[in-house]
Amino acid sequence: MASQLDSAISRSQAQNWIKSGAILVNQQQVKPNYQVQVGDRISVTPPEPEPLDAIPEDIPLDIVYEDDQVIVVNKPQGMVVHPAPGHAQGTLVNGLLYHSQLAAINDVIRPGIVHRIDKDTSGLLMVAKTDTAQASLSAQLKAKSSIREYLALVHGTFNEDHGRIDAPLARDPKNRKKQAVVVGGRHAVTNYEVIERFERFTLVKCILETGRTHQIRVHMAYIHHPIAGDPVYGPKKTLIGEGQFLHAAKLGFVHPTTGKLMIFEAPLPPIFEATLEKLRRGIDTTHNLR
Repeated sequence: MASQLDSAISRSQAQNWIKSGAILVNQQQVKPNYQVQVGDRISVTPPEPEPLDAIPEDIPLDIVYEDDQVIVVNKPQGMVVHPAPGHAQGTLVNGLLYHSQLAAINDVIRPGIVHRIDKDTSGLLMVAKTDTAQASLSAQLKAKSSIREYLALVHGTFNEDHGRIDAPLARDPKNRKKQAVVVGGRHAVTNYEVIERFERFTLVKCILETGRTHQIRVHMAYIHHPIAGDPVYGPKKTLIGEGQFLHAAKLGFVHPTTGKLMIFEAPLPPIFEATLEKLRRGIDTTHNLR
């Protein structure tokens, strides 16, 4: 029924609306498995979205650098960057608001956020404390002058030592919750360099030229080297972890007021480092993820 109503409505969302009475057939509430008949009149009254706000929370943060303009934070794996439906609390923004005042250019749920990384990706983020910093850091991202390097543990082995993936990205037409390489999508470029080879996996450095949603995850899967542990774009049988083995290891930008180039690096999370050590010793911890 979801596809008959709106391609932007997921099947589970449509089922919830049917159960709550937001979707009626002939002015009557029906079960989600009701088979639509010719002549049925379907009415949809979407429920009002729950308002989102970013409330300061006393959450421990790994602050790598801070001054009166910017904060550089090392986000742990498993933490969402900003509030969203289903994640109203416990996000990085909630913790940052308790810690400091942030730029107010963005909406109330994304103050100071210049760029994001996925919930189960760890690593460095730059955050703006002032509107001046927000404008400067955002402009650097747009101009592709900021430095963003990731370490990724991927499936398979490479014959080459480096490569460039230039493939446009857009929402997957078959699954709106995923991104995919789509003709006519947004320009996206990822450069990669082999760091260390194992029997069935490879540690690579990925350097972003653009910053699209799930870019590295989709691009690596596109060249048949999905990131280990990725529950969305990777295979069912993969390395045991806490999500994808992807870490924003290096971040660089020109300071908004001093003009100084600042470069930061963050060590790999313990589970990532421990997995590499096991692979070096020939221990393969693959299992069925789902």
